[in-house]
Amino acid sequence: MSDTTLIVKRPAMRRQPLPNCHDGAGALDWTEVLAPGQLEGRQLRFMHDDVLAPGVSIGVHAHADEEYYYILSGRGTMTLDGEEIAVGPGDITAVYPGGSHGLANDGDEELRVLVIGLR
Repeated sequence: MSDTTLIVKRPAMRRQPLPNCHDGAGALDWTEVLAPGQLEGRQLRFMHDDVLAPGVSIGVHAHADEEYYYILSGRGTMTLDGEEIAVGPGDITAVYPGGSHGLANDGDEELRVLVIGLR
């Protein structure tokens, strides 16, 4: 590849359980789609493909940078600056510097979310 293109195949992506993410409950099935080392000099900091089983949550936490959650499947409750909002497939949320968010799978099926971090 060159400095102008990038491809990462799924088998090369790091995947692991991520327990108690930001003091949440249970463990995410976490896949690092794009890692910081692959993104030197880019606005994009990282991209994750996270799966939350029923009962798993990402604890509420504040941000210094931008972060987006795009819901791919399942349903849950997103907390944005203290407000709880139901989310489902096709919804996107954003937290900007100084904001806070968290996500809980309070449904009965897996909740899959694409997490995108920007500088």
